[in-house]
Amino acid sequence: MRTTEPPLSPDVAAKRGGLRTGWTTGTCASAAAKAAAIGLTTGAAPATVDVALPDGRRVTFDVESASERPAPNRCVVVKDAGDDPDCTDGARITATVEPLPPGIEPTDGQAVLVAGPGVGTITMPGLGLPVGAPAINPVPRRMILAALAEVTAQPLRVVFEVPGGEAMAAKTSNARLGIVSGISILGTTGVVRPFSTASYRASVVQQVDVAAAQGERTIVLATGSRSDAAAQRLLPHLPAVCFVEVGDFTGIALRHAAAAGMTHAVFVGMAGKIAKLAAGVMMTHFHRSQVDGELLADVAKAAGAPVAVVEAATATATARHFFEACMEARAPAPLQLLCAKAKAACESHSGLSVDVLMVDFDGDQVVAGA
Repeated sequence: MRTTEPPLSPDVAAKRGGLRTGWTTGTCASAAAKAAAIGLTTGAAPATVDVALPDGRRVTFDVESASERPAPNRCVVVKDAGDDPDCTDGARITATVEPLPPGIEPTDGQAVLVAGPGVGTITMPGLGLPVGAPAINPVPRRMILAALAEVTAQPLRVVFEVPGGEAMAAKTSNARLGIVSGISILGTTGVVRPFSTASYRASVVQQVDVAAAQGERTIVLATGSRSDAAAQRLLPHLPAVCFVEVGDFTGIALRHAAAAGMTHAVFVGMAGKIAKLAAGVMMTHFHRSQVDGELLADVAKAAGAPVAVVEAATATATARHFFEACMEARAPAPLQLLCAKAKAACESHSGLSVDVLMVDFDGDQVVAGA
C-alpha cells in the first residue's frame, strides 16, 4: 500500500525514535468501496485506489480480490495499523458495491451502507448511530460516501465484510457497547497513531455515554483486565455495560460520568493507582506521576502500623512493596486509609458518590475505603 506521505518504516522509525503510523478501518473501508465502485462501473477492479483523508491529504492503497466470490465490484483493502497493537491489523476490509435496487431510497446520501459478516450492528443507543444501523462511525461514513461520489452519482448499495471480524471484536469493548456480530468501522482522522492516548480517551468517554444512555446511574472503573475481571466478580448485579477499563483516564471518566447524569462510581484497582488517586492525581500514567512514598508513610503512621510497614513506604518507589508489607504484617489499616483518601479525592474531583476497592495483583479483593 502506498501514500503520498508514506508512514515511517519500522527501521527508520526506530532510528528516529518514532513509531510507524497506520490506517483506520474507516480509511480502508472507503478505499475498498471506491475500488469496488470502479469495478462496478468499468467492469475491472483497479490495482490501486486513492482516497481523501479528513484533512484533505490523499492516500493510495493496493487493492486485492476477495478470496470468496471474486468479482470486479467486490474488492479488498488490507488494513495496516502501523506499529499500533490493534486487533484489526491485517483485517481484509471487503466492500461489494451494487446498483441500488429500484424502489429503495438511499439512507446515506447516494447509498445504503450495509453490515455484512464480520461488521458490527448497533443494538443500543448512546453511540450517535441509530439502533439497527451498521457500526460505521460518522467520519468513516462521510469518507465512504465521498469516495463513492468520486466514481459515480449512481445510487449504490455497499456491503462491508471483514473475515474473522467477530473474533476480532471479542478483543474489543464492542459487546459492552451493544455492537454485535463484528468490528466497528472507526476513525476520526483516518490515521492510526501508535498507542494513541487520544483514541483510548475517546473510547472511555464513549463507553460512559453508552452506559448512561441505558439509564444506568453507576459506572465501574477499572484500570486493566485483571482489575476489570475482579470488578465483575465483586459486582455481579450490574450489567456489563457499566464496566469500563479506563487505563489512566480515571479523572476524565469520573467527570464525564457526572456530566452524563450518573450519580455513583466504583473504582477497582491496585495499590499503585489508588495511591496516585489518593494524592489527587487523576491522570495516573507512570511517566506522568510517581507514587508518593511520603503519603504512604503518612497513612501507615496514621493507622498505627508496625515500624516495618512505615519503613516499607519509602524503601522503594513502588506501592506494591508497601502493599506486600501491609499484607505480611497483617496490617490492612493503612491500605483502607489509602482507599478512603482516594475516595475523597475522586468525589471532590467529580461530585459523584465514589467507592474505592483495592485488589491484589491476582485480582482478588483485599480492602475497601471506609
